[in-house]
Amino acid sequence: MLSFVLCDDNQSIIDRLSRILDSIFLENNIDAEIKYTANTPEDILNYIKSNIVDVLFLDIDLKSNTSGIDLAYIIRKFNKDVYIIFTSAHLEYILIAYKCKTFDFIPKPISKERVEETILRLMEDINSEGNTTSFIRIDSKNTIINQDSINFIKKEGMKLVFYTDTRVYETYNSFSKISNELPRNFVRCHKSYIANINKISDINNTTILFNDKNTMQCNIGPKYKNELMEVLKNGNFSNNLDNFNNRK
Repeated sequence: MLSFVLCDDNQSIIDRLSRILDSIFLENNIDAEIKYTANTPEDILNYIKSNIVDVLFLDIDLKSNTSGIDLAYIIRKFNKDVYIIFTSAHLEYILIAYKCKTFDFIPKPISKERVEETILRLMEDINSEGNTTSFIRIDSKNTIINQDSINFIKKEGMKLVFYTDTRVYETYNSFSKISNELPRNFVRCHKSYIANINKISDINNTTILFNDKNTMQCNIGPKYKNELMEVLKNGNFSNNLDNFNNRK
């Protein structure tokens, strides 16, 4: 699921944009949700620093010493992949805004047609073969999730179950097929599990624990333990995901 965040000093504009986006998601069968809204640069910055955000709608004039453009430059220092979409009634900011690796600039007053055009183009960009951002399509229904939100993937019969920070996804797929979509930080740790080593909070002889509360966990298989520990110790990935079909 794509995570959207909205920032505007005018709450009525946030409310209207939220309704527009929810309608667009529903009508176009887009797996997305508005996770957070804010009226100040401080609030939005604090949220983005500690949460995964895929798309940010950002007003330029925030009635603050920090403008939306200033905020975008700050965000880009620690999040290079988030899609930034500026909204403003001040068209003179367009050229400056695009220097922040901006996906689009939507003039106010905001219309549903204009927002929908942007969202559909954004989905095309995410689904394109040349996309280098951290999204993965997990099924034929175009369900898209951010790879950084995945803790681990479990094989259950013919299904794959994706355990993410916010929810669990189930899809009919195979390890061998999904492995082509995964980056190097995903490591086979068991015949039925692939773990995202960037999300590990603790590890013992038989179990990997995820997130701060250790409420999410997966198993370590004897055949995979040595290679897993080599990866964790030395960062030697040694094609861990390249040999799915060679182990039973």
